[in-house]
Amino acid sequence: MAVEMALSHRAPREVLSEADLEEVAQRKPPAKSSLRSCLCKTRCSASTAKSLFFRFLPFLQWLPRYPVKDWLLGDIASGFSVGIMHLPQGLAYALLAGLPPVTGLYSSFYPVFLYFFFGTSRHISVGPFAVISVMIGSVTESLVPSEKFLVSVNGTNTTVNEEQRDAARVKLVATITVLAGIFQVVLGLLQFGFVVTYLSDPLVRGYTTAASVHVLISQLKNVFGVSLGEHSGPLSLFMTFIEICRKLPQTNVGTLVTAIIAMVAIFIVKELNHKFAAKLPMPIPIELITIIISTGISYGVNLNAKFGISVVGNIPSGLKPPLVPSVSYFGQVVGNAFAIAVVGYAICISLGKIFALKHGYKVDSNQELIALGLCNFLGGFFQCFAISCSMSRSLVQESTGGNSQVAGVIASLVILVTILKIGELFRDLPKAILSAVIIVNLKGMFKQFDDLRTLWKSNRVDLMVWIVTFVATLMLNLDIGLGASVAFGLLTVIFRTQLPHYSILGRISDTDVYRDVAEYQMAQEVPGVKIFRSSSTLYFANVELYAEALKKKSGINVDRLIEKKKKALKKLKKQQKKAEKEKAKRKKDVEDRLNGPGVAVIELSGAEGSTPPKPTLRTLGLPQPGFHAVILDFSPVSFVDTVSIKILKNIFRDFHEIEVDVFVAGCPGHVLAQLERGNFFSSAITKHCFFPSVHNAMVHISRERHQASVDLSTRM
Repeated sequence: MAVEMALSHRAPREVLSEADLEEVAQRKPPAKSSLRSCLCKTRCSASTAKSLFFRFLPFLQWLPRYPVKDWLLGDIASGFSVGIMHLPQGLAYALLAGLPPVTGLYSSFYPVFLYFFFGTSRHISVGPFAVISVMIGSVTESLVPSEKFLVSVNGTNTTVNEEQRDAARVKLVATITVLAGIFQVVLGLLQFGFVVTYLSDPLVRGYTTAASVHVLISQLKNVFGVSLGEHSGPLSLFMTFIEICRKLPQTNVGTLVTAIIAMVAIFIVKELNHKFAAKLPMPIPIELITIIISTGISYGVNLNAKFGISVVGNIPSGLKPPLVPSVSYFGQVVGNAFAIAVVGYAICISLGKIFALKHGYKVDSNQELIALGLCNFLGGFFQCFAISCSMSRSLVQESTGGNSQVAGVIASLVILVTILKIGELFRDLPKAILSAVIIVNLKGMFKQFDDLRTLWKSNRVDLMVWIVTFVATLMLNLDIGLGASVAFGLLTVIFRTQLPHYSILGRISDTDVYRDVAEYQMAQEVPGVKIFRSSSTLYFANVELYAEALKKKSGINVDRLIEKKKKALKKLKKQQKKAEKEKAKRKKDVEDRLNGPGVAVIELSGAEGSTPPKPTLRTLGLPQPGFHAVILDFSPVSFVDTVSIKILKNIFRDFHEIEVDVFVAGCPGHVLAQLERGNFFSSAITKHCFFPSVHNAMVHISRERHQASVDLSTRM
């Protein structure tokens, strides 16, 4: 008011109207609120960026809170133990991938060190893994076979130029590794960590078991000391095995004896490590001890020259400069790279979740995908091959006191020292020793054959998935076998939803609980009402089977009864037409006889104007169903499509034809919205047929029947 009075004494040209005052008053608050909203948006965006930054680099969250006194000694001891395991396994798995041994050391250093920054699991040990290595080996042997690098010696004999072959294979594998890393990073950024759910546990275990058979067969040539041709594609495993059997007479006895002694020694000590795990401060590093002793013996006795035992050869010391992948290979290896990316991630995330559940923390599946992808992507530039994580190393890392990925950093430093100073000392290491290390480490995977007995008792469909995956991977090789296995696994899901369990529900007395009458003795069918339930959702592949099962479970041949009704109505229509003709004829006779149609015409017109009662099953002389209502339990239904909506309309129509009301119970809200968008509802089918639960539908039906009986008694 004071403002208005002050303004009223101003000159006319300065006087503001009430509208102007309101406009001024309305302008100020928005200015303040917009300032606050801008500040809020700035703070929100800053906090969002900070959370994304910490999510992308998880070590920034846990490292500042790292309990040095409680964890450091355990992580150091664990790191040394795992680093010692990395050394022989890295050399061996490089051999398995068809690469120079030093690439196994690189793959045990760079990815392990990088995982410290990006990974969310505290206990898994990333690095070379047998299954991934053999997948890479199958690609190197098919795309870069040794036959391409044959050179003549003395004009008659030919030998393989291993230096050129290894350089070409390293470039190829670097390309595969970088491409696999790109797949993993992109899937992680798109929040596609769930993609691994399409690899069920039976599928993964069947696949890794078959892959271990591939690993075993691939190492027999080094155990027997024979040279083989390189086979790739479907049935390559069997061709390799047949060639080994043919060349058994050419076995190098020295190589065979070396491999057998090494396998027996490693196996016995590993069993002792397992038996006395609680008493030993750390497992006996039998693999490293075997490699050191065998290298010393080979160097001292000169096994290569005297007995023809193949050795590793030159292992260059120091780190190599980055290698640019060959883009020209992308089209040839894109499928293999995707398979390697998915399988590697599946193994990592499954092990990570096992340890996380055991120790009470969470693993971010999408961040694990990004972490593994960055390890592969960056490692590929430094001559690493694709990595995953190893169960044996992870168990050692956990059991020896490892509590964080600080243990991984220590392990990578052990490998770094080996690369810089010690690696070149292993040039006389027999390849048979590395094959022995690989074969003994397959023991855990071969134990997965016990799954056959377990799955036979628990789930036959999962057993079928396991067997088909195993056979397909053996027959079709690792890449095509994986695709075929995933396709079969998805088919089993379709078959399970296409052939679900159908049941008639009954009420447990004095409760509002309804259960399958075939499984629960206390559940009794409600007289006059059929409550039908399917264990699956409804879609084009199973909705017709749903309708057939409903009609079958109802205990009456609905289609046959509808057909009889149509015939009866057709017959009734003919009879009515005949009766009308007779009436017309009688009417004409009466008119002719009386010569005055007045009264007779009036009476006949009145008879014709009355509406005849609607025919029913009873009036038509047809059998009536023993029930008057059907309730469809929609609680398991998660979605519907256009085909299922059409069939559901037919179900309502058919049961209405035989004078049975249809109700739907427990339909989720989003499914109801899908039905509405699909034009399911009409004057004949309304939302009044839908109820939140089976019991609500039963109460409504009972109330309607009671009201109908009251009305009938009132009329009488």
